[in-house]
Amino acid sequence: MPTATLTRIRLNLAHPTVRRDLADYTALHRTVMRLLPDHLGPHPRQIAGALFRLERGNRQGLLLVQTRISPDLTALPHHYGQADTRDLTAMLGALTPGRRVRYRITANPSTRSRRPPGPGEQPLPKHGRVLALDDAAALAWWHRRATQAGLHLHTTTSEPKPFRRSGRDQPGPVHRLLQFDGTALITDPAALTDALLTGIGRAKSYGAGLLSLAPA
Repeated sequence: MPTATLTRIRLNLAHPTVRRDLADYTALHRTVMRLLPDHLGPHPRQIAGALFRLERGNRQGLLLVQTRISPDLTALPHHYGQADTRDLTAMLGALTPGRRVRYRITANPSTRSRRPPGPGEQPLPKHGRVLALDDAAALAWWHRRATQAGLHLHTTTSEPKPFRRSGRDQPGPVHRLLQFDGTALITDPAALTDALLTGIGRAKSYGAGLLSLAPA
């Protein structure tokens, strides 16, 4: 059975590297990748199955990092935070049809448009332009992706999440993130396992795509 580990890092908000990472998701991605071995090839995040999500509340910060390769927690900066890792094998083995679960995901609802550029617009990229979705379109996107991932949604709430980048005048990605929470019924354990291990949607290198489940 495929498996993964989940590392929970309770961030030390007084640490300068933590403050830098919270202000710039590109820097946060680099810190996450420090937990993994070198020389994983041209696509190390995909090879390692690295997904992460930043959660903040009650003046605390929590970084969730999921990987299919055991992380090296000693690679974190000294005093970066308190970390603990748990194996997800039992959770993956408990995915059965008809089981009710609670879910959470920070996602990047988007679509690819190949509409020709209008007057004054930049030329269309080779594979089309990625457009962010919001409101009803974003909710419909999540329902489609959840269904494909083996979940039948019962309830859904959404909340905008900031996408932080320092140096906004510099070239680089800027994504629109939404957090979806709710309850669902498992319909396809195999599809759900794949979605849990590989993530859902775009912007996985920037804190999107990690699906978390808990008993409902």
